[in-house]
Order: sequence, then C-alpha cells, then structure tokens
Amino acid sequence: MSDHQANDNKPLHSHDPCTSALSAEENAAEMLAAMTRNGLRITDQRRSMVSIFSDHDGYLSPKDVYDSMVRKYPSVSFDTVYRNLRMMSEMGVLEQFYFMDGGLKFKSNCLSHHHHHLICVNCEKTVTFDYCPMDQQMNLPGGYKILNHRFEIYGVCESCQ
Repeated sequence: MSDHQANDNKPLHSHDPCTSALSAEENAAEMLAAMTRNGLRITDQRRSMVSIFSDHDGYLSPKDVYDSMVRKYPSVSFDTVYRNLRMMSEMGVLEQFYFMDGGLKFKSNCLSHHHHHLICVNCEKTVTFDYCPMDQQMNLPGGYKILNHRFEIYGVCESCQ
C-alpha cells in the first residue's frame, strides 16, 4: 500500500467504504487509470479482468477469474490470467489474500485511502478499519526502510459465531 496519514484510532467501518462509495464504472475507471500510470498496456482481456473485479464485491480465486475469462476468450490460458492477476496485485490495483481453506484470492483494491482488514474465515466477510499499527513508533533491526506493508486479522464474524 502507499503512504498514508496517521490515524488516531478511528473506529471500525461496518462496510467497505471503497466499494460502496464508487459505482462499478467509477471503480473500473480508477483501476484502468492506475494500470496505465504503471505502464501496463490496456488490452481487451485486461479490460475484461477489470470489469470482473469492478462488478464483484467479494473475493475471486484465480480459477474464478479464469472461468469467467474463458467464456469470452476461449483460448486464454490459466497462466496468462494468473500472471495478469499477479501484475495487477503488484501495482496495487488488486489486493491478494490467502484463505486457509480457499487458498489465494483477489479483490479490487481501494485506491482512495489506506486501510486494513478484518476477515471472517467462514464467510469471507471483510470489514475495513483505519487503524494502522505502522503509525506506532517502531524500532526495527538492521536499519530497514519500510516500502510496503499489510495488516489483516482473520477471525469469525458475529454472524458466523
């Protein structure tokens, strides 16, 4: 994730402000703009991948994306889909999460503000929150310069308890 403002223990959100604030079209436009800024050529297949994520609020596995893509592009390979998912994740357009039972999954990234996640291991419901542990003074060994970080808490949501 990118640089962020210090947050003074803001309360948890009960919904994802990123997905609820933008329409699917606005989300897709934001994703495509970020890809272009990062020098990625926008092909029809990549535009279709963006549409898949902007039209879907939840998590998608590489197989989910491949199954959707192969309907429109029968000759697309799983490797091509996976490689594009990784590139889009590396440039911050997608967030990737690892679920113990469901493996690696992707979701469109909120590009408008820095936040972290509470994720239900049963239903995959995600709640964003603005508190960032990186805002605390840290004495890291070895003179490390932090370039990026992720903070996710896995648990069981109230509905699944």
